[in-house]
Amino acid sequence: MRKVRRLLPSAILSCRSASLWFIILLLAGAALGSGPWQIARLKYDGGGDWYNDPDAIPNLAREVNRRTGIRLVEQEAQISLLDEKLYNYPFLFMTGHGNISFSEAEVTRLRGFLEAGGFLYADDDHGMDEAFRREIARVLPRNDLVELPPDHPLFSIHYRFPDGIPKIHEHEEGPPRAFGMFVDGRLAVLYTFNTNISDGWSDAHDNPPEVREQAFRMGVNILAWFASD
Repeated sequence: MRKVRRLLPSAILSCRSASLWFIILLLAGAALGSGPWQIARLKYDGGGDWYNDPDAIPNLAREVNRRTGIRLVEQEAQISLLDEKLYNYPFLFMTGHGNISFSEAEVTRLRGFLEAGGFLYADDDHGMDEAFRREIARVLPRNDLVELPPDHPLFSIHYRFPDGIPKIHEHEEGPPRAFGMFVDGRLAVLYTFNTNISDGWSDAHDNPPEVREQAFRMGVNILAWFASD
């Protein structure tokens, strides 16, 4: 189980060192218990619509609760990187169509969050690729986004995807692609491009049932991977 967990004491929230965070959390034995926990949508500046498809996470959470033993709150939290409650939400989700801009303080905060055990899933909803790659390189400049091969365990942890990430919406030429950034061997950032998994979670798009099913299955895999890592 991941060591960054929800409802952390305010005294810990004042710590600036990611390694100190991790040590304190180990000593405290903080972990996800049997109660429900909550996915947080990341709010960001720059002009991109971080808020689009507001029903996507509630719909995914409902499916995860129905299909697995993971227990999620069926509403999303919304959090900015400088919010003092950031570390209450170890799983961050972000999406959008446009620009993303992190301040230097936000870059530092997200780096600390990821190095302390937090997880970020970013799903390009068409138009955020250049900005996301630029900003995440600032956050983890010594780490590369590497493409995940189809045999990565993420694609078989609950449902099997023998060809890797499924295509939900085609926004660019070429195949759907999934990338990861690893921190000390742990998948800390998942980025999906030219697939738009989260559109398949929303009721706002005219996706056929079989396409939505693929999107929910991949979402279940992402949450199952996070919960077991």
